Amino acid sequence: MEKYLDKDFLLMQGQLVLDKLLAWLTSPPFYAQIGAIIGTIFIAKIIARLLQNKISWFSEAPDPKSKLAKVRGYFYAIRSLLFALLCYVLLGIAASVVTSIFGVDWLIRIARGISVVFLIYKAIDLFIKNPPIRTLLLYVCIPIATLQAFGWLDQAIEFLDGVEFKAGNIRLSLYFLIKTAIVGGFFFWLGSTSNKSGQNMIRSQKSLDVATQELIAKLFQIVLFAIIFILALQVLGLDLTALTVFGGAIAVGIGFGLQQIASNFISGIILLIERNLTVGDYIELEDGRGGILKELNMRSTTLETYDGKEIMVPNEKFITGTFVNWTRDDPRQRYEVDFSVSYDTDITGLPELIVAAASKHPKVLQEPEVPDCELREFGESGIKFSLEFWIEGIDDGKNRISADLLTIIWQTLRDNDIKIPYPQREVRVLSGEPLISIKRKKTNE
Repeated sequence: MEKYLDKDFLLMQGQLVLDKLLAWLTSPPFYAQIGAIIGTIFIAKIIARLLQNKISWFSEAPDPKSKLAKVRGYFYAIRSLLFALLCYVLLGIAASVVTSIFGVDWLIRIARGISVVFLIYKAIDLFIKNPPIRTLLLYVCIPIATLQAFGWLDQAIEFLDGVEFKAGNIRLSLYFLIKTAIVGGFFFWLGSTSNKSGQNMIRSQKSLDVATQELIAKLFQIVLFAIIFILALQVLGLDLTALTVFGGAIAVGIGFGLQQIASNFISGIILLIERNLTVGDYIELEDGRGGILKELNMRSTTLETYDGKEIMVPNEKFITGTFVNWTRDDPRQRYEVDFSVSYDTDITGLPELIVAAASKHPKVLQEPEVPDCELREFGESGIKFSLEFWIEGIDDGKNRISADLLTIIWQTLRDNDIKIPYPQREVRVLSGEPLISIKRKKTNE
C-alpha cells in the first residue's frame, strides 16, 4: 500500500501514461481516424447542401394541390436531417476503410455514435410537437442512444436490473420499473391518439346514422384499449396467465366497492346497443334539468344546457330512472304562449288575427298542425287566450321562438287597438260610525 502512495512511484506511473498518450496522439492510426472524421463531416456537408439545392423535393415546399403532395411534404421536412444522416452513413464507410488499413476504428465509432444522438435529437425536434411525448423521447431515446453508441447499454441494463426489491415470490427491479413506465407511457399515448383518430374517422362516415356511429366508436374504443393492454403486457414480458389473478381481483373489487362503476359501464353498453339516446338529442331528467346530449361515454353521459353548463349524468340513471327524450324520433315540438285581452274586446275574429300574424314567423311550422289560438278562460282582469305552434327543435323559452311570438302578439294587438288588461281592484269606502272603537283607560297621576 505504501508503494502506491510513494511520490516517486506516482510520478513514474504518470510519466508512463503521458508517454503512451503522446505516442498514440502522434501515431498514424490517430491521424488517420481524425482525418477520416473531418473528411467525412466535410463531404457530408457538401452532399447535403447539393441535395437541398439541386433536388426540388428538398428545396421547395410542395403545393398542397399537387400530385404526391403528402409524400413530397415528408421529403421536404427531412431536409434538415440530411447532414446527420450522411454523417452516420459515411462514418460507417470510413470505419471499415480505416480498420482494413490500421486495424483500429474506435475513435470513428465514437464519432458515429455522436452522429446517431444528433440525428435522433434533430428528428425529435422536427417531428414531435406534443410536449409530453417530446420530453419523454428527449430524456429516454437520447440517453439510450448514447449508451448504445459507446457500448455501455448492456452494462447499464445489468446494473439497473441488479437493483431489486423482493417480497415473497415477487421481484421488482429498477430496470423493470423504468421499462414499465416507458412502455406504459408509450402505449397510453398510442392508445389515446389511435382512439381519437379512429373515432373521428368513424364519426365522419356520412353513410351511418349518428346512433350507429356512436355504437361503433365505443366498441372500437373498448377493443383498441384491450389490444393495447395485451400488447403492453407482452412487451413487458409478463405472463398472460397472470390475468386470471388480475381478473379475480377485479371481481372481488366489484363485489365490495365497484358496483356503481360496473353498473354504469354496463348501462353505457346497453344504451349504445338500444339507441335510446343519440348525440344531439334534448334530454330532460326527472328533476327538471335538461340539456342537449353532447357526449355518451362508457361511464357517464354529458348534457350541455342552454347557459353553457355541462351536466354529468351516470349511465345507470337512464336505465333505472325516467327521462324525457324530446327529439329522439321527431325533432318537431309543440309549444304555446299565453296572453290576455280586456273584457271590452270583440273576440270574434281575434284568433284568426293572431294565427295569421304568428304564421309569418319563419320558424313556425305549418305541419303537422297549423298554429292555433284558443280561448282558455275568463280571468279576473281579462280574457285569457293561448297560441299553440309547432317548431323544429327545442324552444328554450327566453332566447328563441316564444319571445318573438309574444312580441308579434303585442304588436298585432296594438295595431288593432286591442288593449291588454291591467289588474283591476274595486275599493269601497264605507261611511258612518266605526263598528269597533278603542278607548284608552285614564290613569291617575
